[in-house]
Amino acid sequence: MKTLLALAAALDAGTTTSRALIEESLARIADPGGEGSRAFIAVHESQARAMADAMDALRRAGRAPSRFAGIPLGVKDLFDIAGEPTPAGSRAAADAAPATAHAPALARMLAAGFVAMGRTNMTEFAFSGIGINPHYATPASPWQRAARHVPGGSSSGSAVAVADGMVGVALGTDTGGSCRIPAAFCGIVGYKPTARRVPISGVLPLAPSLDSVGPLAPSVACCAIADAILAGGAPAHPAPASLAGLRLGVVENIVQDGMDGAVATAYGRALSLLEAAGARLIPVRIAAFEAVAPASAKGGFAAAEAYAWHRSLLARRGAEYDPRVRVRIERGAGMSAADYLDLLAARDAAIAAADAETAPYDALVMPTAPIAPPRIDDLADDAVFGRTNLLVLRNTTLGNFLDRCAISLPCHREGEAPAGLMLMGETMGDARLFAIAAAAEAALAS
Repeated sequence: MKTLLALAAALDAGTTTSRALIEESLARIADPGGEGSRAFIAVHESQARAMADAMDALRRAGRAPSRFAGIPLGVKDLFDIAGEPTPAGSRAAADAAPATAHAPALARMLAAGFVAMGRTNMTEFAFSGIGINPHYATPASPWQRAARHVPGGSSSGSAVAVADGMVGVALGTDTGGSCRIPAAFCGIVGYKPTARRVPISGVLPLAPSLDSVGPLAPSVACCAIADAILAGGAPAHPAPASLAGLRLGVVENIVQDGMDGAVATAYGRALSLLEAAGARLIPVRIAAFEAVAPASAKGGFAAAEAYAWHRSLLARRGAEYDPRVRVRIERGAGMSAADYLDLLAARDAAIAAADAETAPYDALVMPTAPIAPPRIDDLADDAVFGRTNLLVLRNTTLGNFLDRCAISLPCHREGEAPAGLMLMGETMGDARLFAIAAAAEAALAS
């Protein structure tokens, strides 16, 4: 994987061109021995080549829209692309009316000169942290690829496309962990911003109360650059913070329950490296975390808000849904208005409590997911799938419910099962979190 900064430097130096990058990307996607046919639902070959040629011409004229103009971009299948339907990984919505405009988040990336390579695969309607899609097949995590481990969801294709070098960065969404889980399972970096910073209009919704748009990329700096663009700013990334003296709250309740040996080893080593770099690791129990699962016991925001969007489509074409997705959406049919109002109140109370509890810390630290990615075949049983999905989502969904920013960094060694270290910042503390994450990334590489 090449970082955005490395690709930009090569473009600046003239040692490569956008057209060369796009041809390399297309070759990787088309490789019959690779995951391209599963990582991408649709590939926009002719448009990508035309965009690449345009960016090369603008660069020669000194008018490239940014240093990153001409770099390949993956676009999760639930972003509106003008003139195309937005299937969201589903057959039921494959013939939806074409979008009349690009989603604003995508439009911002295109305005910076990124070249959209096509639509990346995903869990149908973004409703799972596992990444399995029975309609378009499932791309495998890079780890022990022959054994075919799940990629994480719902931004599965985006993660695999980045990990396999098909694109330099990819767009994902994160409602309960859908950027961070696939990043952890594929050995890359995934970012969930404070949701309000990036527009979600033009993005097929799962739960608008929780939905956020974020990048998946090779490094913290890559994610920071993309996040700045997505938030409507100039591409930039903060300088790494100094870890010396930083107060990192190491969460002990809930998030380490059921952690497998591979993740425990990688996570423990990561904590030791952070401490050796000067961070103060403070064990902490966050009482507000205990309120999240009970508040969502009847289905939570995802079931209630997804059902509101899907109910008419379910009535017409419900038989075409992945049954594992449909059953989760249909839980929303049993939620009353009173249930939803109780949920809103519980969230407000949990956010206020968490703000008070976490104020003494620069960031919270926890495993992104408590287990390494299981094999796709091992999740054939619906009950096993359901238990695994809830376990994988458990830690990441805390940040969505509490309206926080959070990032997942790979913390395993080469050859080990992939594991993610998650750092959680405060609401609207995105710039500070990126600076801390950049420092943590350097420490983990030592």
